[in-house]
Amino acid sequence: MDFLFNQNVQFYLIAYLLGGIPFGLILAKVFAGVNVKEAGSQSIGATNVLRVVKETNPSLAKKLGAATLALDAIKGIAVVLAAKYMGMDESVQWMVAVLAVIGHCFSPYLWFEGGKGVATGMGVMAVMLPIPTIIALVVWGIAAKTIRISSLSSMLGLLALVIAAFVLYPAMFHAPVLFIAFILFYKHIPNFVRLLKGEEKRVA
Repeated sequence: MDFLFNQNVQFYLIAYLLGGIPFGLILAKVFAGVNVKEAGSQSIGATNVLRVVKETNPSLAKKLGAATLALDAIKGIAVVLAAKYMGMDESVQWMVAVLAVIGHCFSPYLWFEGGKGVATGMGVMAVMLPIPTIIALVVWGIAAKTIRISSLSSMLGLLALVIAAFVLYPAMFHAPVLFIAFILFYKHIPNFVRLLKGEEKRVA
């Protein structure tokens, strides 16, 4: 058990456990009395919180959706910033970023189920790759306004981030970026299936 006293390992555990906190589920239960795991797409993310809570309380739905989005991003930002503040090697920072996203997508508090990882992924990327993240957010914002399909908009933003990372930083080690992108893509496979069937709902 001596490895648990290693600072890097401690940060890895914190990143995973913090990333796994299901803020959307908690907020919807506490403030709206609904279980988002049993309604809508059954996701704990901001989009499903917005969609499910909107059925009973439209004004509260926007607030809880925004709060979920912010908190899911902040937990990723916070743990990576902490690693930077502690002067940890960049490779350790990237591992912390990856584990925060894994924690959200495969939460230890939800029997290793979780959200789609977009907000947490953008949170960690905002710290590690700020310029590509800004580009991704612009693409996501344009797509969200025009297409109004959350999953597709998110994936277009993710694609923009990956491309920007390769173009702007051709010499960097891109494996963590690609790994995070793969996790987010994998979690969106059900959305792609619904999209192909014409069943994916638009965000009103």
